Amino acid sequence: MRFSASFIHHRLSSSTQAMSTILLGLLTFFHPCANAQDVPGGCGSLKQSWGPFDYRPDRYIPENTYRSHRALLGIVENAHFTPDVEMLIRGKTSTTPGNDISYTLGVFPNHHRALLAMAALSDKEKTDKPDGARFSVDCYFRRAVTWRPDDNIVHMIYARYLAKSKRIDEAEQQLGIAASQAKDNPMTHNNLGLIYFDMKSYGQALVHAHKAYALGLGMPNLREQLKSVGKWEEPGPQAAVESTGQSK
Repeated sequence: MRFSASFIHHRLSSSTQAMSTILLGLLTFFHPCANAQDVPGGCGSLKQSWGPFDYRPDRYIPENTYRSHRALLGIVENAHFTPDVEMLIRGKTSTTPGNDISYTLGVFPNHHRALLAMAALSDKEKTDKPDGARFSVDCYFRRAVTWRPDDNIVHMIYARYLAKSKRIDEAEQQLGIAASQAKDNPMTHNNLGLIYFDMKSYGQALVHAHKAYALGLGMPNLREQLKSVGKWEEPGPQAAVESTGQSK
């Protein structure tokens, strides 16, 4: 897919630590309640001392407030999810990046890039529970979809992980959820098509390709990939109308 409080004490300058401590106090006081929901599969509770918060900026508090998405995400990423951590080069607060990715996913359970990084670390270390991680990779995905079941990017990242793990039925279940929520979003249909293509489910890839192009997608990559394996078919005359109607 083409997607793209304990941490404050970790290696921050004294001025940054003081500012973060004040912000943390305000958030603890004003945050109405962290989701106490238990996650299926023995994956813990979403409740913690700080957060959880939604990773998506369009679902977050406006930028003109001190609790803005940018402010909170910036604190977490500067202290934990640095470029070196994301690229699995080294940890920020420990020798392994697993601890920092794990913390990031505690505060922002649906942090898309952190989920990708945790899955990549699992692959790199050849274990479902990377060094420093609090939970298994599967648990981090379960926590993310429990926290924000309407986040289609999470469902699609999870589907890729499941497909790579040969858990095809579960991958298709996640893709089905994303498809049911895609509505008239051409990029979501395009990304679904790309995942189905990688899974060699060419019929489903074609369905979502037709929907994406009927909704105005200008990117030809999915069509060209289907052509490369002889699976592209031009849509029928009513495809645009039917595609729009079915995607709602």
